[in-house]
Amino acid sequence: MAGSRRLGVAMDFSPCSIKALQWMVDNIVREGDTIILIIINPEEYEHGEMQLWAVTGSPLTPLAEFSASDSVLSKKYGINPNQEAIKISTAAIEQKKVAVLVKIYWGDAREKLCESIDHIPLDSLTMGNRGLGSLRRAIMGSVSNYVVNNAACPVTVVKSSDHNHH
Repeated sequence: MAGSRRLGVAMDFSPCSIKALQWMVDNIVREGDTIILIIINPEEYEHGEMQLWAVTGSPLTPLAEFSASDSVLSKKYGINPNQEAIKISTAAIEQKKVAVLVKIYWGDAREKLCESIDHIPLDSLTMGNRGLGSLRRAIMGSVSNYVVNNAACPVTVVKSSDHNHH
């Protein structure tokens, strides 16, 4: 087996990012790969002992540890994993024999996604084209455009049609 690939997917648990995850599992993932759910939390990270993480992001954490119902991690990070994302990931682990890891960054999604590609490092990144509210998108420009133009690896943008976001 050629070395396993590290496939990132930008995950904000919006319908659009769930769709991107499902698309990646269906179309890109193959046995032996590692899927990394990259979660960007726009809030500043508060906990003093983790100031370091504000730069490097959280340690890579196995999905099972993150999604356990009593997960200390999701509480500590203030992130509630979406059951649909967990379900898709768990199915991928069982059916495709892949590992799924979670990595959390704090700050600007555009910068952090590009940084994650170098830090982790990733072989590819999949993301949805919707996620930020339209007002923020008008002000900041689209996250997906920015990442596509600045990323150091191939980026796949999974388009969502307008009528299925809430």
